[in-house]
Amino acid sequence: MDYKKAGVDIEAGYKAVELMKQHIKGTLRPEVLGGIGGFSGAFSMKGFMNMEEPTLVSGTDGVGTKLKIAFLLNKHDTVGIDCVAMCVNDIACAGGEPLFFLDYIACGKNIPEKIATIVSGVAEGCKQSNAALIGGETAEMPGFYPEDEYDLAGFAVGIVDRKNIIDGSTLTPGDVIIGIASSGIHSNGYSLVRKVFVMSEESLSRYYESLGSTLGDTLITPTKIYVKALDSVKKGGVKIKACSHITGGGFYENIPRMLKEGTHAVIKKDSYPIPPIFGMLKKDGSIDEHMMYNTYNCGIGMMLAVDAKDADETVRLIEQAGERAYIVGEIKAGEKGITLC
Repeated sequence: MDYKKAGVDIEAGYKAVELMKQHIKGTLRPEVLGGIGGFSGAFSMKGFMNMEEPTLVSGTDGVGTKLKIAFLLNKHDTVGIDCVAMCVNDIACAGGEPLFFLDYIACGKNIPEKIATIVSGVAEGCKQSNAALIGGETAEMPGFYPEDEYDLAGFAVGIVDRKNIIDGSTLTPGDVIIGIASSGIHSNGYSLVRKVFVMSEESLSRYYESLGSTLGDTLITPTKIYVKALDSVKKGGVKIKACSHITGGGFYENIPRMLKEGTHAVIKKDSYPIPPIFGMLKKDGSIDEHMMYNTYNCGIGMMLAVDAKDADETVRLIEQAGERAYIVGEIKAGEKGITLC
């Protein structure tokens, strides 16, 4: 008896690491110290010593049951983008610049080419957010995961000068809320998605005119990474007073997190186009409107509040960075919470 006969192929692990390296190299920043494959990743902070009070911000998350769609489609090159997005968007939401990322893949069987494909998506997400992929772990766990399945999670660290942290403390009634368009469902609510739609190869391969793609392609579309869009706003001289990443819990849970006591967010539902996939979900699943906005991003992946005089410029700067943005609401005095109208 040996480890391979027990289900863990050490040689496959070595091969997977070698295949990953070509993707990882493209993410490395000048601050990364050492090579790829060490016991830990090192990142120099020397270049940030000009900050008055350099402050680390972090985020960790996984892809969740969206991975079940990847398994059915046998498409594994984009879920890594989702994993990175869920972490770095949270960091950017606090005003931080993502610095580096680490991933964790747990699988039933280590197929090196498949693992490298997953990591290629992680690397792409890191490139989109200018974060270095400085480490990770692939755990082969036979008997715990089916051979053809895996889980994917990650952890990111960023930095911000403490005086520039976005925390909602300067919000005032009259401030305008800007919404940045999502790419679709992103990475939340897929347990409900999988109950609404038939999860079969035939169903996922069906083309819908309203979607402009197959159902499977729509559901696997990776999460938007908003780092560059928010950075464009900051570099354009606009002060972001508050920011909310619209993830699990939708509008009702996430928008209040960016508010200070005594402020209330009013969002106009008809102020932006809602992608057709949400209409399909609502109709086919008989999901009421409140539940939709309490589960999904419904077309807006990031909300930010700015002074009213900066609203149009904020939209311009976001669109200059390649994203679509809309004026979707305003801040009013009142109990901390949200009203959809």
